[in-house]
Amino acid sequence: MGLNNNQQTDLILASNSPRRKELLALGGWQFQIIAADIDETPLNGEPAPQYVCRLAEAKARAVGRQVEGNQPIIAADTTVADGDKILGKPQDAVEAREMLLSLRGRVHQVHTAVAVYQPATGNLYTDLATTNVPMRMYSMDEIEAYIATGDPFDKAGSYAIQHPGFRPVSALSGCYANVVGLPLCHLLRTLQKIGMSTAEDLPASCQHILKYTCDVYPQVQKGEL
Repeated sequence: MGLNNNQQTDLILASNSPRRKELLALGGWQFQIIAADIDETPLNGEPAPQYVCRLAEAKARAVGRQVEGNQPIIAADTTVADGDKILGKPQDAVEAREMLLSLRGRVHQVHTAVAVYQPATGNLYTDLATTNVPMRMYSMDEIEAYIATGDPFDKAGSYAIQHPGFRPVSALSGCYANVVGLPLCHLLRTLQKIGMSTAEDLPASCQHILKYTCDVYPQVQKGEL
């Protein structure tokens, strides 16, 4: 028996992430949260973009099996890729330290896939955002202080770009919201495929809340990136 959604909602968000919840709210939609529980283990040799697309789709379908109603389901998955290596969430301080050291002073990629699923029709649309992320040369003392906060342990790649104390990234160019976990312009153009839009100025709201000047949103809106 599925969950009967009696709330007046436009969307269902298949995530408990407070960052995704905050970003999705910028669109002015009413939404319900139903977190997906799936196996997130990468397949052998699976490229990071393919990995996040597979997981976003799996999350959307998993929640679709739990609900009754016509609301579209939004799911997302974000991962950090260092070359061909997918960096998940660290198991302990040792692994967090290793990841942060390996990324220090170098550029890596963050990939987020978004999936929009309509359970009533079976239609599913996905999109992918990729951002090159240059890490600054933070010190060992900064690494240890950041690990001591506990923040790295639920973050892919062992860091959060928006952490006010650590601030690991320098001179980012590209979609900041992607690195946070929900690329809103990619999501909006995916929702438009099912006839949904918003009266809100998402790029302006996104830049305001993230305190970031985005140089790519016009290209994303035009489908060029």
